[in-house]
Amino acid sequence: DVLDPERLIQCPYNKHHRIRACRFPYHLVKCRKSYPEVAKELATCPFNARHLVPQADLSDHITKCNDKGFIEQDIVNQFSGFQKEQMNAVSTWQAPPCDEDWET
Repeated sequence: DVLDPERLIQCPYNKHHRIRACRFPYHLVKCRKSYPEVAKELATCPFNARHLVPQADLSDHITKCNDKGFIEQDIVNQFSGFQKEQMNAVSTWQAPPCDEDWET
């Protein structure tokens, strides 16, 4: 199960490290410091910071990343919410009082 916090994930810095999903972000920070040469060769996915891939494979990863759909859906939801707000907005503008009398 992808959402299971106890599932094991392989570390991108050291293939022998298998970390529980709930601890994975902390492990990434620690391992990045321990393996600076490997860190230079990896790129971070713009949709999920836990996805570290070789720099040469980043564009391919971006096109296939499952988390891209979540971001795209969030953008659509925000935009449609903005449109609804615009449609439901009622103008409260009132003309200021006028002391001029054009008839005189």
